[in-house]
Amino acid sequence: MKIKTLLASMLLAASPALTMAASASEQLRSFVQDVHAAKGEFSQRTVDSNGQSKGAPQSGQFVFQRPGQFKWHVQRPYEQLIVSDGKLLYQYDPDLAQVTERGVDQSIGASPAAILFGTGNLEESFRLVDQEARDGLEWIRATPLQSDAGFAYVDIGFKGREPRRLELQDSFGQTTFIDFTGLEPNPRITLGSFNFKAPAGVDVVSMP
Repeated sequence: MKIKTLLASMLLAASPALTMAASASEQLRSFVQDVHAAKGEFSQRTVDSNGQSKGAPQSGQFVFQRPGQFKWHVQRPYEQLIVSDGKLLYQYDPDLAQVTERGVDQSIGASPAAILFGTGNLEESFRLVDQEARDGLEWIRATPLQSDAGFAYVDIGFKGREPRRLELQDSFGQTTFIDFTGLEPNPRITLGSFNFKAPAGVDVVSMP
C-alpha cells in the first residue's frame, strides 16, 4: 500500500436536520476544525480501470490525533502498520521484517492523509468541489494542486458530518475504496500511542 494512497478517518455528531442542510464541503470543514482526534475501523479494496479487483481486500483499525499523528493498522489479510509521530512516518511490514521511515512532510504532502489528519488550509493544497449525492452520502472531490501528489483526485462521502467513504483515483486509472465504520470522535488518546520502535532484528530503511 503506497504511503500517498494511504488514507484514513472520522467524525462529528450532528442532528439529522443540520446534516441535511450541510453540504459536503461544509461537513469537511467542520470535521477538520472540530474533530481533533478519532479512532475506528476501515475496510479497503482496489479495482483497475476495468473494474477488476487488484489484490485482496484489506481491513483493520486506525487512530489519529492532529496535527499529523496517526496509526493505520492493517490486520487482514496480511499485517502492516503505518505510524506517524508527527515528524517521522514509519511503515512496518512484519512479513518482510522491514521498517521504512521518512519525513512526514515528504510522505503526506498533498495526500488524502493531509485532509484527514492535517490542520492547514485545505484550499492551499486542494481544489474542493461538491459532487452530486449518491449512495446515501454527500460527496466532495478534492483534487491536488501539486502535479506530483501521487493521485488524480479523492472523493469523500459524508453522512451525519462523518467521513464514511473515500474513493481515490490514482494516475494509472485504479480506484481505491476505503469505508470507515465504528468511528469515535475525540476519544481519550493514551500518551505514547504514536511512538514507534522497530522490533529487534528488523531492517530499518530511511527514505529521503
